[in-house]
Amino acid sequence: MNALVFIAKQKDDKPVPASKISEEQNIPLKFLEAILVELKNARIVNSKKGKYGGYVLNYPPTQIHMAKILRLFDGAIALLPCVTYQFYERCEECKDEATCGIRQIAMEIRNETVERLKKATLANIIERENKLKI
Repeated sequence: MNALVFIAKQKDDKPVPASKISEEQNIPLKFLEAILVELKNARIVNSKKGKYGGYVLNYPPTQIHMAKILRLFDGAIALLPCVTYQFYERCEECKDEATCGIRQIAMEIRNETVERLKKATLANIIERENKLKI
């Protein structure tokens, strides 16, 4: 997430070299490169090769939210596999999902969490950081 915020903070639309992100954000370069490959494969960033190459966002910072990033790197955003959007698995011990109170609570928590994470865009994160600096 720090690498994306750093790229989003750049005033010009020039590509940001991975080495600069690594140095400025104190992220080991090899680790960062693996992250950037995942972000590129997910079409969140794009890379430019060459002397002035680096990484740019594919979307405005207002359109890149934490829910998408967390799902990309951490998988499901849920306490139980039976309440996930993209990684659904039925719980073995569950007799009836429709009447399972545990599932209903987990689903409410998941819904509220996802809603909050979708509101947390890169632009929102930058805005919060700027307010905290005042």
